[in-house]
Formats: sequence, C-alpha cells, structure tokens
Amino acid sequence: MKNILILGATGTFGMALTQRLMQEDENRLTLFSRHASSTYTDHENISVIDGDALSLSDLKAAMKGTEVVYCTISGDRLPQIAENLVSAMTEIGISRLLFMGAVGIYNEIPDELDGEDNLDNEPAQIPNRKAVDIIEASSLNYTILRPGHLREGAENDFVLTVKGEPAKGYITTIPSLVNFAVQLIQDETLYSRESICITKDIGKEA
Repeated sequence: MKNILILGATGTFGMALTQRLMQEDENRLTLFSRHASSTYTDHENISVIDGDALSLSDLKAAMKGTEVVYCTISGDRLPQIAENLVSAMTEIGISRLLFMGAVGIYNEIPDELDGEDNLDNEPAQIPNRKAVDIIEASSLNYTILRPGHLREGAENDFVLTVKGEPAKGYITTIPSLVNFAVQLIQDETLYSRESICITKDIGKEA
C-alpha cells in the first residue's frame, strides 16, 4: 500500500489524479487543500485535510505516515510552498516528492512553437522557476513535471523531454499527465532527481 499526500487536491489536475488513485484499493490517500472537505469526505483509505501549504505546521501534520508527496499547487506563493516542503519533508524523513512546474521555465519552448510562454517573456513563470530551483537544490528524491496548458485528450498523446532539451509542445492532455504521475508514484526510482517535460508533440501534428 502506498501512502500518498496530494497537495492541491481540489484543483483541475489534483482532482483528476485523485479520481484515478481512488480506483486502486492499495493506495491510501491524504487529500489536502484549503477547502478539501467541500469536495471530499473521509473514507476507509482517504483522509481529508483543510489546510494551507503556506503553513509549515499544516504540512507537517498532513505528512504523518506519508511515503510520497505530490504537489499540484500553482501561483505566486509557490516558492514559499517549495521551501516549506523541503523543510517539512527533510525534518520528517520523507524523500519522494513529485512537483509540478510548467513548460517554459528554462526557456525551453522553441519560438516557432510558443516562445511567449517562456520565462524570459512571461512574468507568471517566475514563481514556477524559483520554486523548481528550490526543489532542485534540495537533497530530496524529487521529480519535476513540466506540463503545458492542460486540456482533455488521449492518454497516449504525449512526448517526454528532459531538462536541457527543447520542448516539443505547450499543451498537455490531462489523461497523459495522470498516467505518467501514477507511474512516478509507483516507482520511486523513475526519473529520480530529474526535470521532465510532458506535452503533446506539436511538430508531429504539423
């Protein structure tokens, strides 16, 4: 049984991932967000916590018994949340962190695809990059995921690129990201301490 903490469990991707993980009886889920109880209820293998990731004490309380932390939170305060995660996980002794960034934080989107979403052109990427830098500087067994704009679509409509490679697109299907996330949860060695971009292959569609 995997004990999984999902931060941002009421967001678009957090809800999709939670729904998928709920289908597997061997998972024990802790669902964390500011208003988690408005969407979920406690169940045999589900604990629901209304909390704030900006609160170190809230995070520590939620992490008790956890093996894997999946952070799906976004926004301007993400760097502080990243610092809290590193601090809390290090203190408690949890290593595996799956952390959502965004494609473009390394200026990896070719201009001919959608260079406007790159860090140098989009101020909204600044918190994403700062937060990822904090995670990458830690000693945690992290995997950074860099999806594009989330859309409905096929589970197998994706391509992976690693940090340092140009991104192949700027759109990510929710089912493909969910499927990839489940693989990362199940295998703690998969893409350990790497930053992975997952998007549709726009060039392939052209």
